[in-house]
Amino acid sequence: MRFLAIAVAAAVLIALPLVTTGYVVYLANLLLTFTVLCLGMHIVIGETGQFSLAHAAFYGIGIYAAGIAGTTFGTPFPVSILIGGLAASAIGFVIGMVALRMRDIYLALATFAFGEAMQWVFLNWNAVTGGPNGLRIAPARLFGLELVTDKDAYPFVVATAIAMLVLTVIVARARLGRSFRAVRESEIAAQAMGVPVRRTKVVAFGISAFFAGVAGGMFTLFSTYIHPDSLGFQTTILVLTMVVVGGLGSIGGAVGGAIAFGLISELLRQAPSFQEIAYGAILIVFMMYAPKGLFAFLADRFRGARHA
Repeated sequence: MRFLAIAVAAAVLIALPLVTTGYVVYLANLLLTFTVLCLGMHIVIGETGQFSLAHAAFYGIGIYAAGIAGTTFGTPFPVSILIGGLAASAIGFVIGMVALRMRDIYLALATFAFGEAMQWVFLNWNAVTGGPNGLRIAPARLFGLELVTDKDAYPFVVATAIAMLVLTVIVARARLGRSFRAVRESEIAAQAMGVPVRRTKVVAFGISAFFAGVAGGMFTLFSTYIHPDSLGFQTTILVLTMVVVGGLGSIGGAVGGAIAFGLISELLRQAPSFQEIAYGAILIVFMMYAPKGLFAFLADRFRGARHA
């Protein structure tokens, strides 16, 4: 079943730019970018159990770092994406060290404050970010190749998303991933088993921020403009909702939630004043009736119907 799903997904990804319009390809690029964002949040919340609300800030750092590297210094876009990921990761490690002694609501509030502070920086650091006017980003380049349209960027967005998905699986199956899950279940028990809890938390923050920064770099492949208003708390809530809808602690849930709820959020653009209400209502409903996520809920229903 899993191989069939992978084969279908591969077929859809290959056929999409051949049979659809430019808007659909743009939407696919955006959903793949949100998929990488969700994988990053999955690592820090789903795997490690650290309730961080700074994901939009790391995403913004990745966008500005990659955009400035490509626009001002003309770096090839693979290097720009890496710069975006490393810049966000470096700050993520610092935030992880500062937040070591915090847990639960205190950690959430501290990371929320950091996210709001970074949005203030994006809005007021005119010389670097363009301030309230936003930042114009030059088309991504690589050895004379220039990505002008969404279809030009699409293969590279897909390749980056697949690479980050593979990296997520590798981390989850490695000793580091087992350490993340041990910390999530019980910090005291993890420490008793020899897991360096403090270092594990810091690494989780750093890796999560790296994913968000790479997602920011991916955004610069198909978009030529960024405004700080799109990097506020609403974006963090959107990504958190995607992860919860898909299923906390599940890589497949993070990917499925990004795609399913990404499509829902696109529909909600027609009613922007109700977006926050809709996101909050969806989060409440899923936490009450489907805490394992949409896909686990549907699988349980399917098994129940088959055995009835």
